[in-house]
Amino acid sequence: MSTNQDKIFEKYTVTQEDGRETYSRTDSLEYYYTQKHLEGFINPTDKVLEIGCATGYYGFYYADKCREYLGIDLFPPHIELLNGRIKDRKITNMSAHVGDAINLENIPDNSFDVVLCLGPMYHLPREERELAFKEAARVCKNGGIAAFAYIVSKGTYAGACVLDRKYPNELANDHVLNKGTDDMRPELFFYTTPEEMEETANRYRLCKVKNLGTNFMCLLQRVNEMTDEEFEVMRPLYDQMTSHESCTGMAGHALLICKKE
Repeated sequence: MSTNQDKIFEKYTVTQEDGRETYSRTDSLEYYYTQKHLEGFINPTDKVLEIGCATGYYGFYYADKCREYLGIDLFPPHIELLNGRIKDRKITNMSAHVGDAINLENIPDNSFDVVLCLGPMYHLPREERELAFKEAARVCKNGGIAAFAYIVSKGTYAGACVLDRKYPNELANDHVLNKGTDDMRPELFFYTTPEEMEETANRYRLCKVKNLGTNFMCLLQRVNEMTDEEFEVMRPLYDQMTSHESCTGMAGHALLICKKE
């Protein structure tokens, strides 16, 4: 069980997480580019596992693009809501269960073609991220795909320095740069680097295919304030920033996609 489960439960409610992809343009970009980066990796014959599925945003998007989808989430109200929607929509190849990213005890080895971990890494300290990688690799088939979303430490801190005059400060330097935690909520949000993610993945025979940003904190306020017309002018820049690994270290959120050897 995740050591900070109580903190996660305090943070998340169904109403808070449900529909988060529409809260702001920056939030929507994280979802858009996650889907874009995953294009071509999920096939109609695949079994897909999503760890940390919340209320099913990605699940409903991918259900008709794969043979079978299973969502796992730590927070029981998310699963209750998701299963209700699955039933209401009469989706027969989609199911969801309560489960923990660091201990997928009811899922057999080598049982899924694609394993998506698109939220848990935000809330796991380094030693528990290691366990989540180990479990994701265990349940992923040889030759399968495993994808991990994460919060980028330097890019998030740099963005905070742009957005808030109280940054930088010594507390944030220690928490973000040295400990890999949020300075205000150190037991809830955990940060890492593209290099650390790749190194951990390699220990579990997960070889990087690509490691790209999905949004950028340093542009958050400006992007959210733009008119649709202004954003369309900026979109080519955002497309480029999310397409080049040279920019990933300055992202707010990023996605590591791996193939299991």
